[in-house]
Amino acid sequence: MNIIVGFLTGILASMGLGGGFVLVVWLTLFMNVEQKTAQGINLLFFLPIALISLIIHIKNGLVDKKLVKKMALGGILGSVLGTLGSQLLDNSMLRMLFALFLLAFGLRELFSKAPEDEQNPQSA
Repeated sequence: MNIIVGFLTGILASMGLGGGFVLVVWLTLFMNVEQKTAQGINLLFFLPIALISLIIHIKNGLVDKKLVKKMALGGILGSVLGTLGSQLLDNSMLRMLFALFLLAFGLRELFSKAPEDEQNPQSA
């Protein structure tokens, strides 16, 4: 079962669809791994998948390099602060924050309008 979850997580992560969510939920709920450990495993798991996906996306012209440059500094700063902040929280608080984030994200997806497709005017 772990191989299947890893396979599905890799597919979702390479598509940018939140494969890490699947892996963290699997590890914490079904494998009884602590939240912090699951997040660390998720980050290590994500690195090779992200590298392969990035190479393919760049090759296909799907990466806006100007936007990446604008966002990179904030992403680096956020990752450092998030990592340091997570060390200050116990596992139960981190689990609760993760659950609240997933709930908020899910509700937003359910109740927000889909953006109009500018590429395909027939779908509007």
